Amino acid sequence: MRKAVRTAEASTGNGPYSQAIIAQGLLYVSGQGPLDPQTGEITGETIEEQAELTLSNIQHILNAAGCTMEHVVKVNVFLADLQDYDRFNETYMSFFSQPMPARTLVEAGLDRIKVEIDAIAVLPTE
Repeated sequence: MRKAVRTAEASTGNGPYSQAIIAQGLLYVSGQGPLDPQTGEITGETIEEQAELTLSNIQHILNAAGCTMEHVVKVNVFLADLQDYDRFNETYMSFFSQPMPARTLVEAGLDRIKVEIDAIAVLPTE
């Protein structure tokens, strides 16, 4: 059984997908980008600004499902330019603590954004 998670605190995007789905004790967060939750507009000029908003959107979705960043076990990161790798990591590390989630990071052809991130989290047990 699947259950959708939705919050107005994070961008809703514009495609036919859920912000996140809960299934069998895991939370699957759809790819998030630097979209302002209120306007749906791309926000931020630098990789740091875009990464911060993207990770904040993920954080809000996690919170809506009763999770925190500590529950994240896997992250996929898509950067428009690998030259932003080190600067992205500085922002990324401010959202997570040790042990860091498993992660894949690749360069991808993104449309007008510098970063997109999806995540998988383990739901907290009662």
